Amino acid sequence: MPSRLLLSVRIPSPAKPSGLRCTRFMASDTGKKLMQIDVSSDTVCPWCFVGKKNLEKAMEQSKAKFDFEVRWHPFFLNPDAPKEGIRKSDFYKMKFGPVQFERATSRMTEIFQGLGLEYDMSGLTGNTMDSHRLITLAAHQGYDKQNALVEELFQSYFCQGKYIGDKQVLLDAARKVGIEGAEELLEDPSRGVDEVQEELNKHSSGISGVPHFVINEKYQLSGGQPPSTFMRAFEMAAKDGA
Repeated sequence: MPSRLLLSVRIPSPAKPSGLRCTRFMASDTGKKLMQIDVSSDTVCPWCFVGKKNLEKAMEQSKAKFDFEVRWHPFFLNPDAPKEGIRKSDFYKMKFGPVQFERATSRMTEIFQGLGLEYDMSGLTGNTMDSHRLITLAAHQGYDKQNALVEELFQSYFCQGKYIGDKQVLLDAARKVGIEGAEELLEDPSRGVDEVQEELNKHSSGISGVPHFVINEKYQLSGGQPPSTFMRAFEMAAKDGA
């Protein structure tokens, strides 16, 4: 929720990658250049949903030039959040204070409306480990399925007031998008935790806020950037791999 998550874009100029890595991103099976986008995100971060929607707009406007592969990786805004959950309004009032809470809620409501979404502050918030375990499982079944699952979880939490730590909410989302093995995963609280931790260490250990986007392993953007910023990064990544 905090506005500090909307950070400025940072597009570094790294050293030229090796030939193998360069070739990896040059073209997909369609002959278009491939943009691989790694996203560090938490399922209770509204800016992550905003960033996802803006990224998708940029991808839609750039699909004639590029193909895209989007991969989601875990981040924990509140790693010690309770498993049993706490009312969203109570949690954020305690965290930011009543005045800042009202301002932030009003701002997010307006931003969501601009995306054609309804921002729902009802329901509970809490620990997001189970959602990240499920998202990590989904990656093994295809990144399209993983993206569909992330969308479903965001919709459930931010627009329908559902609790992201509720097993049934997670199972319903998994079934809706065709994720196999979700029930077995969620029955065992330790299953998949090590893989989530590995993903966290690999992709998110060096960042302080989300959403965080890495395009073709080089170009980095943070926050709910507008579509034009993503499109500019796509063009720079394509030139770098030419």
